[in-house]
Amino acid sequence: MTGLTLQDGQADLPSPTSTSSYWHRSPSQTLLGHRTTERLPETVDVVVIGSGITGAFAARELVERKGRQVLMLEAREVAWGATGRNGGHCQPFVYGSQPHVAAFELRNYAFLKQLVEDNQIPCDWVTTTGVHGLYTADLVEIARRNLQRLAELAPQLAAQVSLVTSDGEPSSRGAPSLRDLGLSGAKGAVVQRAAASLWPYRLVAWVIEGLIANYDSAAFNLQTCTPALDIQRFGSSWIVHTPRGQVAASAVLVACNGYVSRVLPDFTGLVVPVRGQVAALSPGSRVGPGALDHTYVFLAASQGPDRPAMDDYLVQADGGGRELVFGGGRMRGSDKGWAISRDDTLDPVVRTQVSCLRPLNGRVSWATLSTDCHGSAKSPRPSEGDGLWVCGGYTGHGMPAASLSAVAVVAMMCGAKSEDVDLPPEFHISEARIARARQSRAVGLEAPEELIALI
Repeated sequence: MTGLTLQDGQADLPSPTSTSSYWHRSPSQTLLGHRTTERLPETVDVVVIGSGITGAFAARELVERKGRQVLMLEAREVAWGATGRNGGHCQPFVYGSQPHVAAFELRNYAFLKQLVEDNQIPCDWVTTTGVHGLYTADLVEIARRNLQRLAELAPQLAAQVSLVTSDGEPSSRGAPSLRDLGLSGAKGAVVQRAAASLWPYRLVAWVIEGLIANYDSAAFNLQTCTPALDIQRFGSSWIVHTPRGQVAASAVLVACNGYVSRVLPDFTGLVVPVRGQVAALSPGSRVGPGALDHTYVFLAASQGPDRPAMDDYLVQADGGGRELVFGGGRMRGSDKGWAISRDDTLDPVVRTQVSCLRPLNGRVSWATLSTDCHGSAKSPRPSEGDGLWVCGGYTGHGMPAASLSAVAVVAMMCGAKSEDVDLPPEFHISEARIARARQSRAVGLEAPEELIALI
């Protein structure tokens, strides 16, 4: 079934051989090639498709909290997609989201931070501040307006953020200047208190290793290198087809993010795969331990065909002294990476852009864009019956949204009403939302309001 003709914007199956990710350089020996049982079970309560942060936290919730039998299918190795090749930072977008969405992202951040601390998860979590360098005046003005509005609507959120426009010395109150932040060339900057750098693969590996260690194969069954090819309704069950046979389940959770439309073609054009690239760079002799005190995002609105929009980011692994992880440059690449689900090739223009220091290796990361910029939580095919669910489409911003989105979708899978779960209303799938997304143009990060939404 891998040779079928794909629709425009539809994802294909994950590339059999991907580029090497920085985060995969010391993979879990427990998880590599893991198949809990030799054969697939004939029936289970729930099939979870995808083993990234969404799939991992959904499986954890289903098994540990809800007592459901879970089969997790992964097309390649655990967390070998966007979770295992992203930028390694978790930063809520407090000043660029509606207050209730910003509050949700802050809860995700707090949830992950507490989980890591309580369990001493070895994922190199480092709590930092997040700095957004704004390189065009229109973005500074949007940030200013948003912060004023945020102070009116949610002062407790506004207190988490500050706008810096002075390039001089720090004020008497100790506020940083652009120079202090290392952004002398910027028009302004936003400093957010809640941010972190981490090793996302290791976080997910810890979750899934725990499920394998603490539960028998009837409760949790992981099958790597087993892609889901199709999902069909048969009576009261859902049948998931794989190259190794099929499985019947009462419910299916599609948690494969950019690959959603491959198994659910109805999502073509709603969740579109987009390739981004990341470089792991040697800090060199000029950057010593602790040199980066923040995680960074660099933003600029498009200023013409020769000066496209900028949406880049930079973190330092383990908080200092390690490699710099620099990503972005997508706006300069071929078709801006749009509708590319394969991760076995590099865009040469983008590679040059992100390898501006001494590169260790060119690394592909990749995320997804949904056409209305929010995650999603249920299938758009209600006529086929209950039990088919989707959680994904984070528009390249999954770290501060995916974990509690997974918890919320599990609650709904187990009978909770949508209005009773902790999930922003915009994240729920509805026919009206689908219609709006079909009519809207693709999110291209060209206009200022696509980089920082107006509140």
